[in-house]
Amino acid sequence: MYVQELEPVAGSLGLSALVATLPLVIVLVLLGGVRMKAHRAGLIGLVAAALVARLAYGMPLGQTLSSAAQGAAFGLFPILWIVVNALWVYRMTVRTRHFDILRRSFGRLSDDPRIQALVVAFCFGALLEALAGFGAPVAICSVMLVALGFDPVRAAVVALVANTAPVAFGAMGTPVVTLAQVTGLPLDTVASVVGRQTPLLALVVPLVLVGLVDGRRGLRETWVPALVCGVAFAAAQFAASNYVSAQLADIGAALAGAGALVAVPHARRPAAEPVRAAVLTGVRSEDLDEEDPRPEILRAYAPYALIVTIFSVVQIPVVKDWLAEATRTFDWPFLNVVDQGGKPVGGNVFIWPIVSTGGTLVLLAGLCTVVVLKMHARVAVEEWLATVRELRFAILTVTSVLALAYVMNLSGQAATIGHFVAAAGAGLAFLSPVLGWFGVAVSGSDTSANALFGALQVSAAHESGLSPELLAAANSSGGVLGKMISPQNLTIACAAVGLAGREGDLLRKVLPWSAGLLLVMCLIVAGQSSPVLDWMLP
Repeated sequence: MYVQELEPVAGSLGLSALVATLPLVIVLVLLGGVRMKAHRAGLIGLVAAALVARLAYGMPLGQTLSSAAQGAAFGLFPILWIVVNALWVYRMTVRTRHFDILRRSFGRLSDDPRIQALVVAFCFGALLEALAGFGAPVAICSVMLVALGFDPVRAAVVALVANTAPVAFGAMGTPVVTLAQVTGLPLDTVASVVGRQTPLLALVVPLVLVGLVDGRRGLRETWVPALVCGVAFAAAQFAASNYVSAQLADIGAALAGAGALVAVPHARRPAAEPVRAAVLTGVRSEDLDEEDPRPEILRAYAPYALIVTIFSVVQIPVVKDWLAEATRTFDWPFLNVVDQGGKPVGGNVFIWPIVSTGGTLVLLAGLCTVVVLKMHARVAVEEWLATVRELRFAILTVTSVLALAYVMNLSGQAATIGHFVAAAGAGLAFLSPVLGWFGVAVSGSDTSANALFGALQVSAAHESGLSPELLAAANSSGGVLGKMISPQNLTIACAAVGLAGREGDLLRKVLPWSAGLLLVMCLIVAGQSSPVLDWMLP
């Protein structure tokens, strides 16, 4: 048995917290300062966390290695299992050229570039974030906007800023699933609180986007469709995360936002020529004028409709209970950890939802997609393997970061930092989103930031008397605003639109929006921790 300690270094909480932060500091410096590739920084950070656990905290080597193995296992299943299968579905639509049909379909909804930005970057980007995440929405949406005639810099900035509100529920809810796992809080509770924070961003982001596209004129002329889109997106995200499923939150929000936008008569009006001339300074893709057969358009939308249908069906109580019977729970080998009070920690047990996990459901939708798109089975398998190859470094990054997080959590490092941070008292509620924002800014992933800081937020909440669910959710909600300034996302955006080496230009354009929206989120969380807005919490 290993008993966690809070003050293993010279009996001092401050010195112990300083030592406990070393793995995090090393990762952040390597990523943000040295600009080392994320998978290498993650592995070095993991080694540092293991050394601190063994040398400073006295955690037995076997249990240290076992905790790292469990973190890596959780990174593979269910997290990467979801990402691989979701990206596989997208790759199949590209292979069969149905993605081009989908892009042309979006282009025909409106010739107003401000509305196109909302449809492509905000609504479709949210759908891509729901299915894949990990930079895919920024890369795909920025390319689509350039094809529609947007200037490359403007296209990249719009795609980056739009990739905020859906991030917490991206990749079939992977960030909140990870947050629940590393904190030991119920998934439904965590998702519910996040679903009462990020929808408030969705009310603002569409207005920001039309302003980025066309300045004050854009706000003055298209604020109605932008607001309608934001309200519909926010309402659907709130409803799904609180009453349906965290995995469906972004899918439902994206479809609701797009549907509401198309329903607004103002959104379908042709744009004035001065607007198009001022905004569309790029070269419009000629294939937008190509007519597509109606059956092929239906096939282009089919993969996403299949995912929504399958995830909806499994929420039926009878089906949900039947799938839950396949879930396996077992004691993780060579791991026996108790907290300071002698209570076994949740990490001793590993839960394996074999069938009901999001990745398996997306795989089922992918198999149906193979049939609908009339794709040969051999080609589908080739695309799946190509997806794994494409994500090989992301796989290494996620597994190493989660292994690091589990070592820190189970050895007691996170608890030590949490107790030390708790000295901020009531001010902790205001600062908690900043921690998530910082984590995503340097790691590029809300999932990784939740794995790194989720348990820390809960520990600090317990010490300060604040709601653990509120601070855990604030970590994820604040984190989404760090996505647009993440070096990884900036690099992806630049590479997608041919602006290699101009990451600094993009950073200067998006940083004020990132910081401004972060301040709004900090005020929201601080309000929710007080009688001012505590009525918003479940």
